[in-house]
Amino acid sequence: MHPAFSVIFLTTLIGAGQGLFLALFTSQFYSLANLLHSPQTAELYAPGSLLALLLLGAGLLASFFHLGHPERAWRSATQWRTSWLSREVIVLPAFMSMVMLYGIVHYFGWTQTLFVISDALPVDLSLIIGTLGTLLAFALFICTAMIYASIKFLQEWHTPLTLINYTLFGIASGFMLAAALSAWMNIELVAFFGAWAVIATLLALLTRVISLIRNQRIRHKSSIQTALGIRHNHIKQSTMGFMGGSFNTREFFHGRSDSALKIIKYFFILMVFVVPVALILVSYMIQSPHLPMLAFAIQFLGLIAERYYFFADARHPQNLYYQNIA
Repeated sequence: MHPAFSVIFLTTLIGAGQGLFLALFTSQFYSLANLLHSPQTAELYAPGSLLALLLLGAGLLASFFHLGHPERAWRSATQWRTSWLSREVIVLPAFMSMVMLYGIVHYFGWTQTLFVISDALPVDLSLIIGTLGTLLAFALFICTAMIYASIKFLQEWHTPLTLINYTLFGIASGFMLAAALSAWMNIELVAFFGAWAVIATLLALLTRVISLIRNQRIRHKSSIQTALGIRHNHIKQSTMGFMGGSFNTREFFHGRSDSALKIIKYFFILMVFVVPVALILVSYMIQSPHLPMLAFAIQFLGLIAERYYFFADARHPQNLYYQNIA
């Protein structure tokens, strides 16, 4: 498939925003439940929520560049019964509203205890909003991933690994950003966020490697014979069937060589997994306030490359006819 950078930025930006919100709420929950040694740092939640909201807004803005008629964008929500895209369009603004409310509640200090669960967990308004936001964050992960995982004829995408990878990448980048934000604000949660970022990154490495191996071993249901409707054992294509380029050759084929895709694959493996984890571990040992920020920047750059490879790796059946000549 042809990777559209508007969609690449949409999925990576909102994924980081979702992950950052989940990181903030996780730290609050751990603090309220006395599972963190450091005291609850409420000063992180309002600016963190604002940053998450900016990432989500930037991702939403990027999606408009993929529309032929942006003024008709509202119509994309009308097919929610059958379309995962429509469900994403509905869930995204709902999640953004929860993130905004979560930040507002913490900014104004509306965190008085409403009731206590089991004499151990004090519940306030921000905890209720955070719980609803968490549910919407995972619902958004599902909607975004299922846009691609539900397409049966693109066998590289049609797997539960697509949903798992989208979720883990978002969580990993969000917790990595939370570690960077804590380091920049000099808040003693860098180790907490960094540890969870490393765990999520290593889990994402495992599932992404499994998906790469799976995609290499796929036996495609379509072939050049089925594309032409000719049941012959020896068919050789000599022309693409066009005097020049067409919509098919532009939108359903990335135009890159196999060697270029291999370089992109090794690049994102290095930048998403190896380098950020190494930087977080080194920052923990030398107590560096700058390495977590560098780790997030490198990982996000790698995620852009990973998402490019994700789209380019999908082999649209029409390319069985056009093949590499496209």
